[in-house]
Amino acid sequence: MTFMKDDFLTIGGVQLKSRLIVGTGKYKDFEQTRMAIEAAGADMVTVAVRRVNIIDRDKENLLDYIDPKKYKILPNTAGCYTADEAVRTARLARAAGITHLVKLEVIGDAKTLFPDTAGLIEAAKILVKEGFVVLPYTNDDPIVAKKLEDAGCACVMPLAAPIGSGLGIRNPYNIQIIRGTVKVPVIVDAGVGTASDAAIAMEMGCDGVLMNTGIAGAKDPIAMAEAMKYAVWAGRLAYKAGRIPKKPYATASSPVEGMIE
Repeated sequence: MTFMKDDFLTIGGVQLKSRLIVGTGKYKDFEQTRMAIEAAGADMVTVAVRRVNIIDRDKENLLDYIDPKKYKILPNTAGCYTADEAVRTARLARAAGITHLVKLEVIGDAKTLFPDTAGLIEAAKILVKEGFVVLPYTNDDPIVAKKLEDAGCACVMPLAAPIGSGLGIRNPYNIQIIRGTVKVPVIVDAGVGTASDAAIAMEMGCDGVLMNTGIAGAKDPIAMAEAMKYAVWAGRLAYKAGRIPKKPYATASSPVEGMIE
């Protein structure tokens, strides 16, 4: 699509042609993962270092299916419940030569998987000082988003809804406030269930969408990956085009001046 030609998303100096970032968990095998990523047209893929093998080359490795020269690999710290755990996991991925990028997650509750924002900010400050490009998964709190930006994070990634819930954007007003609060990119992360959810996020002016379960958990993950690609494109184009204002009454589509009576 021509409108996408120069419409790059830049996060911490990393330039992406696609504004859709996809996860690599919950697929039936690595081959299906590869096919879904390809169908999504993604440039960046996130990998849970503690759950998916990208480090041990002596075992089946996701990087045998996903070329790091083609895709930006974004290790994440999923499953970490303290700042210390998250920092160690990020260091492990970098020490293995994967990347200096990290999607930072510090989980505060096992049932909701909501973030521990205090631990998140603590870990972010440490990793930024160590030269990581930090992409933090956070709640939809504008105050926390600003603190993460001030800590040096390359973007903020507020949840739309609980991870894997498929509920869509539950609080669009807070997301809009976050957009007006920070200058770094805003990436909606978690809770996207179908293509319309992704389109809504982009129509609101968010800079991108990250998802995993919405694709991997679909009856046909490959088809859903493609649907999400088009939804992100459509939402972005609609945002740039500028929607008409909402009005309480009808407005005639055709001019009424000069009508013959």
